[in-house]
Amino acid sequence: MLISVSEKDPRPLYLQIIAQVKAQIRDGLLSPGDELPSVRELADSLGVNLHTVHKGYQMLRDQGVIHLRLGQRAKVAELRQAPASRDEVESAVVAPLKELITEAFHLGLSEANFRRLVEELLEAKGQGGGKR
Repeated sequence: MLISVSEKDPRPLYLQIIAQVKAQIRDGLLSPGDELPSVRELADSLGVNLHTVHKGYQMLRDQGVIHLRLGQRAKVAELRQAPASRDEVESAVVAPLKELITEAFHLGLSEANFRRLVEELLEAKGQGGGKR
């Protein structure tokens, strides 16, 4: 597992960690049962505070993406078998997507070009080894 963080990325470091773990699972680079680096190992390799990594791991646990057990390494959880509830989809996908649509509008991107961009990204995801 290779994770990197960037001070140039406007997202907090713990959100960068979360996004990269989720992307590696989506792309098939991490599978259910795979162990993640310990909090200390990842913090040392990234040059960040232990609490930053711990917060990212806790949020991944709360989202059901990983399992955390005291004294053991974090492990990738089984993939969700049932679709998320409408409320979960609303908060995790719809609200941020609305923000992206607004951002695209302010960048002068037409609806057709925005749709094309989303389709290209979805197609690239399929070629990236994702299992879904």
